[in-house]
Amino acid sequence: MFSYGGFLQLGVKRLNAWARTDQKRSALSFFTMGSSCSNNLGIPPGNGPNAVGCTDFMMDHTAEGTFFRLYYPCQEMESAEKPDWVPCKEYFNGLADFMKMNRALSERIFNYLFGSFKIPAYLDAPFKSNEKCPVIIFSHGLGAFRTLYSAICAEMASQGFIVASVEHRDQSASATYYFCDKPESERSNASLTKSSGATQQNLVKEWMYYRALRHGESEFPLRNKQVKQRADECILALDKLTEINSGISVQNVLETQFDWSTLKNSMDLCRIAVMGHSFGGATVIEALCKEVKFKCGVALDSWMTPLDDEIFPRVKQPIFFINSEKFQWAGNISRMKKLDSAVIQRKMITIRGTVHQSFPDFTFLTGNWIGKLMKLKGEIDPELAIDLCNKATLAFLQRHLGLEKNFNQWDPLIDGEDENLIPGTNVNLLQSAI
Repeated sequence: MFSYGGFLQLGVKRLNAWARTDQKRSALSFFTMGSSCSNNLGIPPGNGPNAVGCTDFMMDHTAEGTFFRLYYPCQEMESAEKPDWVPCKEYFNGLADFMKMNRALSERIFNYLFGSFKIPAYLDAPFKSNEKCPVIIFSHGLGAFRTLYSAICAEMASQGFIVASVEHRDQSASATYYFCDKPESERSNASLTKSSGATQQNLVKEWMYYRALRHGESEFPLRNKQVKQRADECILALDKLTEINSGISVQNVLETQFDWSTLKNSMDLCRIAVMGHSFGGATVIEALCKEVKFKCGVALDSWMTPLDDEIFPRVKQPIFFINSEKFQWAGNISRMKKLDSAVIQRKMITIRGTVHQSFPDFTFLTGNWIGKLMKLKGEIDPELAIDLCNKATLAFLQRHLGLEKNFNQWDPLIDGEDENLIPGTNVNLLQSAI
């Protein structure tokens, strides 16, 4: 998500420094709380014809299991709960660690800025669709986690997709968790029962935080190992959805109210795409190479550094690169260009006025001053930018998944035909690819 974390880290450092005096702490509290409660801020809901539900799924409680947030078309709900955007304080702590900030002060800042926001989806709402749903597996960026791209995921679900937003366990997420078995001596007598609650009573939550580069450590070996694990985790999430779709009974380690049996025969498993941002964009390429069930991929402002050059000719599916104007550089674009093909469609557009953080939800949740300070906002209206991204994505998915929808009305966006788009890239590739 943040690539190297530098932009947001700089912004929070400035806020940290500004907030260190007693005089300014109360001002920060008032200012940031005011931002959080503003009627003009919030994650935009989906624009499609379907209401959107979401739920969390974890199968195999260990670090080797799968963990994702599922977005799906649901029944209309008037009074259903919407989940917190950041699920708990450990994720704030993870963001602070990722950006090498003091946890206590950064947690206060993050909580003031973002603590009141909700996901634009109904928690555990009943699934409802009049047709089988195509599937998207979504991969988050470096330092992110499963809930931070809810504007994109909710839009796709509102348009009839089932979307699994994976939370990676490769130590690239700012925070995630799994469970360990309690020692026999600490186990509850309730273990004799079969209920999921009893199962949870005999487990201990274990947090896994971002693993930073060590002093003198080369980046590529770590990131390359991580991108391979990330692709495997995307494939594992797809495997679990396939089991659910076939009607196999699954045990969700998490205590949710969602009825997974309602997803039997709900998915069109001939129409599956993989999508991701930044490190997640690299994960898209790796996953396409490893799994032919993914029919196409959408890579948002992809960070290509983690990938081996040797996999590029082995990727046979169509790919759509949607880039920001401010993040990309010649060396990164040159690696994208290595995927160009005369026979397989590879498309690239750039959204004018965008920054790397124009794709995660952060961009919607800060006012102009804070957003620009923390490099969470570009010059373009963030809702316009994400709308262009989503419409172009939907048009591309219709084309390459063979959908019978009206998304082809946005086909010109695939070729960058809009005043806010650049066909291809704004980066000058004649300069040295550094």
